[in-house]
Amino acid sequence: MPTLKEKVQDFLNQKRIAVAGVSRTPEKGSAANLIYKKLKDSDYQVFAVNPEADTVEGDKCYPSLKSIPDGLDGVMVVTPPDAVEGIVNQCIEDGISRVWMHRSFGTGSVSADAVKLCEDNNITVIAGACPMMYLQPVDFGHKMIKGILRLTGGLPK
Repeated sequence: MPTLKEKVQDFLNQKRIAVAGVSRTPEKGSAANLIYKKLKDSDYQVFAVNPEADTVEGDKCYPSLKSIPDGLDGVMVVTPPDAVEGIVNQCIEDGISRVWMHRSFGTGSVSADAVKLCEDNNITVIAGACPMMYLQPVDFGHKMIKGILRLTGGLPK
């Protein structure tokens, strides 16, 4: 069983990553949009996914994972937990083998049923944490959040 560090490293070593849950109104402080921009600024091929948006952050937005041409290496999920199982089912259908369910504090996007679905279908899953705590350079706020989560046992296994 890979460690969290190994799963994060593997996920971030990929280049074609979708961010499911981006917002049409990023001015409200959407975590998905912040992650999308950080991945994009870090030279990833990143794809915005929101079935109700045509564009996000000035880029084309896709209604589903299947609608993204040429496949994906991983999916960052930043949606309510009740939407995650549907996204994981899309990953299964499309042969996507890496899923990261965002969480800083609270439930975030983690769904126990979706985690089990990933595990049952050989999808490497990171059930919690935020990529902003790992994508270099890490800002002070995310360094602090990572430290607090590490101390309190809030990081996934």
